[in-house]
Amino acid sequence: QVQLVESGGGLVQPGGSLRLSCAASVSIFSFSAMGWYRQAPGKERELVARISGSITNYADSVKGRFTISRDNAKNTVSLQMNGLKPEDTAVYYCNARMSAKDFWGKGTLVTVSS
Repeated sequence: QVQLVESGGGLVQPGGSLRLSCAASVSIFSFSAMGWYRQAPGKERELVARISGSITNYADSVKGRFTISRDNAKNTVSLQMNGLKPEDTAVYYCNARMSAKDFWGKGTLVTVSS
């Protein structure tokens, strides 16, 4: 049973930083890719960042501000978010893909506000 558990969300002022973590219940080597998505109120879920092996890609809106990384020993994927903007406010979801099947965490809320 694959489980993904996010942590690290919260309230932060514009310009601040947060680090999200996603802990997997299985070895992350099991996954062909892992990533972070977000969904703001009234909007569709969108890809924020993705890592497959050592290859990363980012949404244009977060390039240069967010960094995705993986810790194979801890079976975690993290998202370092710097220079946060109010428009980054959303529920952030961890995603993992295995054999063309997607697994999702329950999400963690990030609120950027003064």
